[in-house]
Amino acid sequence: MAAGPTVAQAQRGIPIVRDAEIEALVADYAKPILQAAGLSRSGIEIVLVNNHSFNAFVAGRRIFIHTGALLAAETPNEIIGVIAHEAGHIAGGHQHRLREQIARAKTMAVVAALAGIGAGIAGAASDSGALAGAGAGLATGGAEFARRSLLGYQRTEEITADRSAIDYLEATGQSGRGMLKTFERMAGDMALAGVNVDPYQLSHPMPRDRIANLQSLVEKSRYRDRRDPPALQLRHDLMRAKLAAYTAGANAAPRLFRNDPQGLAMLYAGAISSFLHGSLRDALDKTDRLIAAQPRNPYFHELQGEILIKANRPREAANAYARALNLASSSSGLLQVGYGQALLATGEPDLVRKAAEQLKAGLSREPEYVNGYRFLAQAYGQLGNVGAAELATAEGYFHAGNHREAKIFAARAQMKLKRGSPEWLRAQDIIDYRAPGAK
Repeated sequence: MAAGPTVAQAQRGIPIVRDAEIEALVADYAKPILQAAGLSRSGIEIVLVNNHSFNAFVAGRRIFIHTGALLAAETPNEIIGVIAHEAGHIAGGHQHRLREQIARAKTMAVVAALAGIGAGIAGAASDSGALAGAGAGLATGGAEFARRSLLGYQRTEEITADRSAIDYLEATGQSGRGMLKTFERMAGDMALAGVNVDPYQLSHPMPRDRIANLQSLVEKSRYRDRRDPPALQLRHDLMRAKLAAYTAGANAAPRLFRNDPQGLAMLYAGAISSFLHGSLRDALDKTDRLIAAQPRNPYFHELQGEILIKANRPREAANAYARALNLASSSSGLLQVGYGQALLATGEPDLVRKAAEQLKAGLSREPEYVNGYRFLAQAYGQLGNVGAAELATAEGYFHAGNHREAKIFAARAQMKLKRGSPEWLRAQDIIDYRAPGAK
């Protein structure tokens, strides 16, 4: 557990980053866009992916955004444009229709293959090598036609999502210039890489084409010159400083903020860098300066709490986390887990009991936050509640995808829990669980 971004259990092989500050910021970016798209009640979740490339994609009701995109985007408007585009895919039902198109493309390829086989058989029967060769070409060409048809459909949906994104930005009074800057960056990256591609082999429109399509729409908007509010821009800068310090090395933040080396973002990055390199006194001094500048910023108190835990000052750390929780605009399960961890570190029975309560409450909000179950198990163990500790361990393994170990610990928990109790029944649910597709 760290105040900064932590890589959680991978979802389908994707390394997921959890961080209360960044998640709250991105949620604020997304809220008006999702409302404009009619998705505010659709349970859309935004997931951060630990990847340095500039990318985002949709899967189900989740929008995945790479940390590389957050680092590269200089303004909130750029990321808001990315979210608007992905929201366009969800609102347009593109995933469902794409599955239908994939099935259609497969059918086209199968028909072409069967036609090719038929021609090949006819060629063999007539002892005609030319006809047999034509059959093979027909099968190959049919599959290629099906593939290009699918790619063409995907390009059309990308253009549709772009236009929807502009509509959402217009409806929320925001500029589309961030989207344009994103596409210009993509075009620049392609040019620098010396890429020369066939546009018909791509699932996305060529960047220069997207820029041309959107330029007139953006320029017609009455909000084209609207800038992000200064307070939101500062939150964006602090987010980038945190990501740079935790994930991109010591020199990353100075590069990002070379035009403002004495600003709050650089101070934030410096505090984190000092913490990561074990200079705890320097880290605390810098964190004190951060809190003096923004006393109501919950994430500065969160960082202070994490440093104090490392400095073996758990009572003070718990107080810092308590302040962070009180200041956070919405209830954060991640902050509650951090608070519980600090209380647990005191080793004092009353505070350990409170730690278990906080950890349990935090995990009820963030059930997939695997690291928290280890602390919950420790808390129950220190309190002598071995059955609850075994169940917390089972939950950790379950949400990590290790169902075999989860079932073992759930069975052990049941032996110590009251039969028929909610905890006993939860253990039974884990024991009875069968992964999708499992026999």
